[in-house]
Amino acid sequence: MLKQLSRFERTSKVLILGFVALMAVSLVLFFRPNSGSSALEPTKSTEVLATVGGEDITVGEFATQKQNIQQQFSRFGGQISLTQMGYTDQRILDGLILKKVTVQEALRLGLGASDAEVNERIRRTFSDVSGKLTLVDASGKLDMSKYQERVGDVAAFERGVAEDIAREKLEAFVAASVRISEDDVQLEYKRKNTSFDLTYVVVSADKLAEKIQPTDDELKAYYDKHKTDYNILVPQKKIKYVFIDQDKSGQKLQISDKELKDEYDGLKPEYKQAGVKVQQIVLRVARADLDATVKAKADDLVAKARGASETSTEEAFAELAKGNSEDPATAKNGGQVNGVVKKNPNKTDDPYQKVLDLQPGEVTDPIKYKNAYFILRRGESVPKTFEVAKVELLVSLRNRRGYAVAQKLAQRAQDRLKETKDPAKVAQEFAAEANMAPADMVRETPFVKPGDDVPNIGSSQQFEEAIAPLENPNDVGERTGIKNGFAIPMLVEKKGPRIPEFDEVKDKVATAVKQEKAKSQLEDKAKELIANAKTPGDLKAGAAKLGLEAKAEASYKLATPLGDSGSSVLLDDPLYAAKAGEVLQTPVFLNQNYIVLGINTRTEADLAEFAKQRESLMQSALTERKNQVFEDYLTAVRRSMEQNGKIKVHKDVLAAMQEEEAPEALPRQRPRLPVTK
Repeated sequence: MLKQLSRFERTSKVLILGFVALMAVSLVLFFRPNSGSSALEPTKSTEVLATVGGEDITVGEFATQKQNIQQQFSRFGGQISLTQMGYTDQRILDGLILKKVTVQEALRLGLGASDAEVNERIRRTFSDVSGKLTLVDASGKLDMSKYQERVGDVAAFERGVAEDIAREKLEAFVAASVRISEDDVQLEYKRKNTSFDLTYVVVSADKLAEKIQPTDDELKAYYDKHKTDYNILVPQKKIKYVFIDQDKSGQKLQISDKELKDEYDGLKPEYKQAGVKVQQIVLRVARADLDATVKAKADDLVAKARGASETSTEEAFAELAKGNSEDPATAKNGGQVNGVVKKNPNKTDDPYQKVLDLQPGEVTDPIKYKNAYFILRRGESVPKTFEVAKVELLVSLRNRRGYAVAQKLAQRAQDRLKETKDPAKVAQEFAAEANMAPADMVRETPFVKPGDDVPNIGSSQQFEEAIAPLENPNDVGERTGIKNGFAIPMLVEKKGPRIPEFDEVKDKVATAVKQEKAKSQLEDKAKELIANAKTPGDLKAGAAKLGLEAKAEASYKLATPLGDSGSSVLLDDPLYAAKAGEVLQTPVFLNQNYIVLGINTRTEADLAEFAKQRESLMQSALTERKNQVFEDYLTAVRRSMEQNGKIKVHKDVLAAMQEEEAPEALPRQRPRLPVTK
């Protein structure tokens, strides 16, 4: 035992569960000095939020956990809301409750961590490759300053170590008798690796609506019935504006090679990189109920990849990828992704961009995308020479200077429009400088109100603010930035709040009628298509008659997205049971559309390859099954404690705490993996 670690004796017996699948690292590795939010007061609160088996969970514990999870995600850069990542207050509290449940169950079964076990785990964590402890001074004694620098709050860190050990012991005990059948593993392998060449048709309301031509009487009847749906509650304005195109203004600028070279020399080192090399491990989620199991396996792989050093070598990660990644294209190359990943500010949701916030050798936490978890390792940077960067620099410099030129030009055009009240005349005067035809510079909107999608502009708060003060015809507003340039708006006409006449909203009414009719026809049209298709080859002609498109998908595998239609067991189960040459006799309803499937060819999984991977597949399946059994066990223990009144949540405290917090940002779109790197 390490005598120097004197605090272990009084802290190692305080066993609180340290791992819940999605929050494993937060208390152990993020409990560091100066790592918290500036709002420290909530973390010191001793007010009781919940009680589990006689043990309290305080507001302070909850606030600390919330801070640590936020810090964990902030490693990826940007202002990420916990709500965006699915971490509601209730979910965080559930995690803390489950920690208490787990530690109490471990203690009940006599599975706590001993002092020797805690000391040994810490020694291994902070030892070099030769096994020598790295937290010692020149005399070989424990250096507490080094220790605190590495772990922050020593007591919290030691509790975390004990928690890990307790959880591992309990999981090993619960899952000790779990066994798997080779037949089951082989069947799952066959399902994942059998491929299909498909012809399929998406029967969608949008496509069917294109062929529907309602009569004027039908449209008028629908309008009369739904008239109030089109009620306009705010004034509408018709705007004529002079448009200055930023790109065209910049095209006349002459930029020399010397200017580009000066621009290149002035770049920060990080911008002189072509990108970074990336390795990945991909774990598929075959069914929604297996998500937690796959996530747990991904967490385990991340821990193995990082090891004690918190980084992974290319070779070590490659071994993990070859043995575990379910993306055959990269797994055979040690997880190496083709090409490089480079910074793209327009792709803030691209998971591969998160690698750029890491140091070489660091590994991301598991990233969920569609039906898989991705674990990414950052490799070395690839330098970008001046010749390679030259084209990008030219575009960037021209854009910046073009913006400045267009901005000044728009200001002068604004002054002239206020004098003349004549957009056509202003366009004629400035056309040569703007590098545009006068006719392209004058645009007019339909009657619009705040929130409308304006042609050539979109939904723009800036444009709305620019036209808000315009009350009388010929009033001219301030120049404002819009898509691709600047607009100088002038009011043409204004209409007050009202129920619009039929002719004003006829197009919207027609769209609504078509959609309503199309939705009522969806299933019948899908069945009609199946009835007229004896073979997959017949689907193309049948689809064309209905105004639909037959698509092809080569080497399709179950549990992967089918084009833009998504993936689902509703699709997978009937497809796996089908034979080559068949058209499925029942359409699959998926994401508000019906899908008609034809199987051109079916290629069975290579069982010889299964034999080669048998041991790793069996081990992965066993791990997955053990994780599921352990999760089910903890769920049952918690349910029993709740039924016996041993778990109590003070909802009034939780509600009061939520009221004090600022509302989080609205959720953004889910990340999309890039098609190319």
